[in-house]
Amino acid sequence: MRSRARIIVTGLIAQYPLGGMTWHYLQYAIGLMRMGHDVYYLEDTGAWPYNPDRDALTDDCTYNASYLADVLERFGLGDRWAYRCPRDQVWWGMKDSARRSVLATADLIINVSGMLRNLEEYRNTTRLAFIDTDPVFTQLKLLRGQEDFRALVDAHDVTFSFGECLPGTLPATGHTWLPTRQPVVLEEWEHDLPHRSAFTTIMNWTSYKPVTFNGSTYGQKDVEFRGLMDLPDLVGPTVLEIAINAGKTKRTPEDLLRYSGWRVVDPNRVCPDLDSYRRYIQTSKAEWSVGKNGYVAGRSGWFSERSACYLAAGRPVVVQNTGFDVCIPVGRGVLAFTDPQEAAEAIREIEGDYKAHSDAAKLIARSYFDSDRVLTQLVEQSFGEVPSHG
Repeated sequence: MRSRARIIVTGLIAQYPLGGMTWHYLQYAIGLMRMGHDVYYLEDTGAWPYNPDRDALTDDCTYNASYLADVLERFGLGDRWAYRCPRDQVWWGMKDSARRSVLATADLIINVSGMLRNLEEYRNTTRLAFIDTDPVFTQLKLLRGQEDFRALVDAHDVTFSFGECLPGTLPATGHTWLPTRQPVVLEEWEHDLPHRSAFTTIMNWTSYKPVTFNGSTYGQKDVEFRGLMDLPDLVGPTVLEIAINAGKTKRTPEDLLRYSGWRVVDPNRVCPDLDSYRRYIQTSKAEWSVGKNGYVAGRSGWFSERSACYLAAGRPVVVQNTGFDVCIPVGRGVLAFTDPQEAAEAIREIEGDYKAHSDAAKLIARSYFDSDRVLTQLVEQSFGEVPSHG
């Protein structure tokens, strides 16, 4: 691997200036920087940004660019970012000459979530890497004949996926999907905060409409959650708390959730930004969560970037099995379930031996999600050096 490469990370920090989204993409940039690489962050999606103060998309990029500037300044990247506003195509951040110079000399662009558009402007970079963070749904776009999306994916030199078990149940797309995981900068999650009594999670009820392919339908978290609605009755007095957004449908059955025994909280109040999101995870006792129905039905092996942060904070996770049990050890620290009874048993297991599960959570984070480990492999594979995946 190149000891010091010039690497550009892309993402959606300005697009969606929320705590969880920020940590997701930020840990790529700061992880690479702490490894000694020459790192820049660039965002050019062509999409209208979201303003949380208005709870709406906007054509005014001022809030979003300011948020991005503040976050990256805090982590030592204050003069190493560029964001293009879709309204007027004006760039914020680095001066045009500096941005062009960085692009002309970059060794690698890591297109996290595949949201970097106008790829013809970035093809002079030595290598382009596509990171599929939404497995099954990404492959379905390709299999259903979305030619513009196929052209975008095909423009990259190497393709990675959070779906560590792909192709799973789906036909091949014509791409080699190298397995990867969320990098976690472990020292950012170390703490000495006491935990509350609750098992928690942060989630969207839905993200987009179900997708049908070859007679099968691949849905969102709401599909899986409905089969577990009565879980609080099975594990009482353990508290199950969800910080839940409606998602794009703008409909969440909050009354039904509360009636069924769930503690429902507003993520815009309890974990809206970088620090409150991290603190919410650190002060939880553990996580309980479902996966998107598409991840589960497709047996993708997807593992949540949020759950990886719970582990790094020493908080065990009880999460729905998407097939990840062949890639990540389960039974201590990570407990996988397929039905309400297994979920209840896992929660009781953590309650009965909490310290052992907390210690195991930290060990799994170090062994499987440490940014040094994950990003070293990602960079090596991006340049064609393919080590074994651990």
